[in-house]
Amino acid sequence: MINAELLWKNKPEALPNQEMASLVDALCSINHGLDGGYRKGQQHQSLPSQKVIGEVLETLRAIIFPGYFGFSHLKKDSIHFHIGSALDRVQPILVDQIEKGLCFACRDSETCLSDCTDQAQAIVTRFLHQLPAIQEILMKDACAAYEGDPAAYSLDEVIFCYPGLQALTNFRLAHELYKQEVPFIPRMIAEQAHSLTGIDIHPGAEIGDSFFIDHGAGVVIGETSIIGNRVRIYQGVTLGAKSFQKDEAGMLVKGTPRHPILEDDVIVYSGATILGRVTIGRGSVIGGNVWLVNSVPPNSRITQAQVCQSDFSDGAGI
Repeated sequence: MINAELLWKNKPEALPNQEMASLVDALCSINHGLDGGYRKGQQHQSLPSQKVIGEVLETLRAIIFPGYFGFSHLKKDSIHFHIGSALDRVQPILVDQIEKGLCFACRDSETCLSDCTDQAQAIVTRFLHQLPAIQEILMKDACAAYEGDPAAYSLDEVIFCYPGLQALTNFRLAHELYKQEVPFIPRMIAEQAHSLTGIDIHPGAEIGDSFFIDHGAGVVIGETSIIGNRVRIYQGVTLGAKSFQKDEAGMLVKGTPRHPILEDDVIVYSGATILGRVTIGRGSVIGGNVWLVNSVPPNSRITQAQVCQSDFSDGAGI
């Protein structure tokens, strides 16, 4: 057992009051030239909450896949009540979180409060009306996983268990908010999926329907990636940038197209890395561990160089 008396006797001495005050002043004065968090923090603007956004995500997941998440003992005659109740519950919370993000990012502190409230309400209304379309495309994603994975024995198993579908659910919700230029929250949603599944999909990527991520750990899909329909990728695949353009001041240029385009029906096997604004033509197959920085035409088959086996003798090397 822990000896509380011994701990108290060995407790280190606190910093003297003057020394502590100086330390606090030094920490509070640090700005590093940032025109963001420190300035807004001094104006008492709070950021969206990671915990609350996580709770919103679980509610939205239960709305999109009723009976699999959130609701227990769901029946056909009660599904309308449960979904309606969930929508009523999540709407004001989402408005509040988006409003916080808008106000924190706002550069006009005098007028932002009323403007951000109205803007948040409009964003949430548009977002909620997109939920049926998001639900439809996610069901296509789930079907693609079931049809493409011999280890999947039911669609229920895919929906309830597969990390790829969980990451895609977060992505498709985040992408709708990203298109409406909501600050912070789309990336928060994406990073929560990244932490849970190891799949990193930037909310700015464009991904068609029937997308299947098999296994998934280590997958990276960059901000300006464009992925067509019926595409399948495996664990460890990177769709990244080859280089980063800088402006005259030496700062990175944001938002420029710098990630790959995968056309319809492309398959990318595990460990492959595709970099830059290259196009992988329709129906192509990219083999495992391939490093690719050039475009390839439709129906290409790209593999590693052929493995050679040889014997070493008398100290011979490669």
